Amino acid sequence: MKFRHLALPLIASLALLSACSKQDATGTPTSAADTAPIPAAQALEVLAAQGKGFTAGTLMSANAVYVLFDAQCPHCGHLWESSLPLQSKVKFVWLPVSLLNAKSAPQGAAIMTAANPVEAMTAHEKSLLAGQGGTAASASIAPEVEAAIKANTALLDRLGATSVPFVVAKNLRTGAVVTNAGSLDTEPLAKLLGLGQP
Repeated sequence: MKFRHLALPLIASLALLSACSKQDATGTPTSAADTAPIPAAQALEVLAAQGKGFTAGTLMSANAVYVLFDAQCPHCGHLWESSLPLQSKVKFVWLPVSLLNAKSAPQGAAIMTAANPVEAMTAHEKSLLAGQGGTAASASIAPEVEAAIKANTALLDRLGATSVPFVVAKNLRTGAVVTNAGSLDTEPLAKLLGLGQP
């Protein structure tokens, strides 16, 4: 019994490394999607054309940063908080996926369709990071919203990503398309995006 009490905190601390993966959700890796992989050079164009989500930050910015996230992922919550100081410089497009559990799609749908998705996301992530489970959401999702979340999840697979959050952006300094699997603090996120100091 004592071993169990010691093992649980250890397991919990290992789970908080930096990303949530498909393996975390099911215990076994998920097979790749049957659709064609998306080359890194085309990732931004494909996400802009096919991804569905909500925008936070500088809406008129020509530089879009795409973040594929699962509403049940605490690392996604950390990345959301890290992105807040950068939202005055770039446009973040948050694309919900359903990767981790049965709450992922309903919570992602609730955030995406909220009257103010940025406020909904902020409240959700605060609740999730506090260990309160996040936003209460109906399991009944409008068919078009459910289809959008499934399509986003397929895009994640086609990008070759196995965990969330997954960032796709263009570095402002180099012009290169950059990706990152896992959470980042504000300063490393700014560096990835070529923004300099936050």
